[in-house]
Amino acid sequence: MKGFDPKFADFPDYIIGITKEIWEDRGIATLHDYYAPDIIVRSPASVVVGNQGVIAATMATLAEFPDRTLFGEDVIWSGTPEEGMLSSHRLHSTATHANPGVYGMPTGKKLHYRIIADCHAINNQINDEWLIRDQGAIVRQLGWDPKDFARDLIAREGGPDNCVRPYTPANDVEGPYRGKGNDNEWGARYADILTRIMGADFTVIPKEYDRAANLEYPGGAQALSFDGADQFWMGLRAAFPDAEFRIHHVIGRDDPMMPPRAALRWTLHGKHSGWGSFGTPTGAEVFVLGASHAEFGALVGGQPKLRREWVLFDETAIWKQILLHTGEL
Repeated sequence: MKGFDPKFADFPDYIIGITKEIWEDRGIATLHDYYAPDIIVRSPASVVVGNQGVIAATMATLAEFPDRTLFGEDVIWSGTPEEGMLSSHRLHSTATHANPGVYGMPTGKKLHYRIIADCHAINNQINDEWLIRDQGAIVRQLGWDPKDFARDLIAREGGPDNCVRPYTPANDVEGPYRGKGNDNEWGARYADILTRIMGADFTVIPKEYDRAANLEYPGGAQALSFDGADQFWMGLRAAFPDAEFRIHHVIGRDDPMMPPRAALRWTLHGKHSGWGSFGTPTGAEVFVLGASHAEFGALVGGQPKLRREWVLFDETAIWKQILLHTGEL
């Protein structure tokens, strides 16, 4: 890979390797090398500009969860070393809540949760990132309801006038990455599936999902088959029925020794005007940053279907936006 350290065999090796080096091997100082000084990191909870903020957040997380591990499940990527590459990195993380921090006093509980991080890298450095942790899964395992955690966080951050604002178009910062992904058929197919679902065409689910599809959804939720997909996507869309759904990035890959797969980054932006996964409609303007991975396969010859799906967004960031609108603090 031109411009990258030759110790990395390929781009997935680079992404998985530096993640382990930074977090598990305690090479936090390598962030000065692997992250650009003016990197932009967007998460549903905030927008951070600059490597110093990333380093501070990394140390704070490791202080609270000192045994944190990050197992790389997949890296779905596009681009070239010369022009820059975008990785959509799905991780399964474990951590013990051993010390006080942003999640409160230590509980000693062992957590399992997923993360999807979209990172743009060129010349051995990441300079643009979209990061989604399954905060709903984290706080539930610590004994919180996501809405209650969001309310408590607002108070601890100084109240509605002083708290950290969730990521929205109003506080977004334009970064160096301008790509939209690639033209692979599997990315296009998954994008079409989600576009049809968000257009209220739920008949696409039994047509395109395998009957035995395994599904992983926010909050650490696991679901199965057509009903599982229908209930999840219906609950989300019903809560924001008039919100604008946009797919910002599409990658499809068909690699040796791997199933055909796709990665999407998308947003849902509009009013909380319906009864769905977020309770009583409040009229709050909400911005949802989402990321999805899918794997396809043909259990029955010649009929490839979506067989596995992973979807992440941050429920606590959604509740934070709703609570800041309603004042129910």
